[in-house]
Amino acid sequence: MKSLKVIVALVLIVQIGQAQKYFSKNAVLKFHSDSPMEKIEAVNSTASTVFDLASGKIEFAALNNAFVFEKALMQDHFNENYMESTKFPKTVFKGTIQDVAKLNLAVAGTYKVMIQGDMIMHGVTKSMTVPAEFVVDSKGIHANTKFTVKCSDFDIKIPAVVKNNVSNEVVITVKVDYNPLNL
Repeated sequence: MKSLKVIVALVLIVQIGQAQKYFSKNAVLKFHSDSPMEKIEAVNSTASTVFDLASGKIEFAALNNAFVFEKALMQDHFNENYMESTKFPKTVFKGTIQDVAKLNLAVAGTYKVMIQGDMIMHGVTKSMTVPAEFVVDSKGIHANTKFTVKCSDFDIKIPAVVKNNVSNEVVITVKVDYNPLNL
């Protein structure tokens, strides 16, 4: 009888631990860059993310060549000249939700948090802190954020010929619908 209680307790502990982790394989990343000459936008809807509510750890990974542009030529330039996607195939963010205690995923609501971590893009690692919003509703757990990065911070060169057409600042928007990670 004692061993049965121990087994039940272990199963419950494992289930509680697993319920603390959430993931998505179809997070949507958008970037937008305005300049006097041209608007540049792209969408990647195949980014992966996982976060652990217990520790506050959160990670994102996106294949650079999965960004889709309105114009195929822009997509080619992005992958070949700017991101050098063959050499640097993915962009990664690894961080920690600073105020993870604010997140009560059992109660519907909107929770604003800050996430501090490292973005690894184009072979360069940069520490950053970004605002994020988690929304818990009847459809699940959703997260979104919007922040700006500078191409120059990641050693992404903008050729002099197009400097007036391409802004150094890029606005990144992320939207995620998380699912419980059941191992």
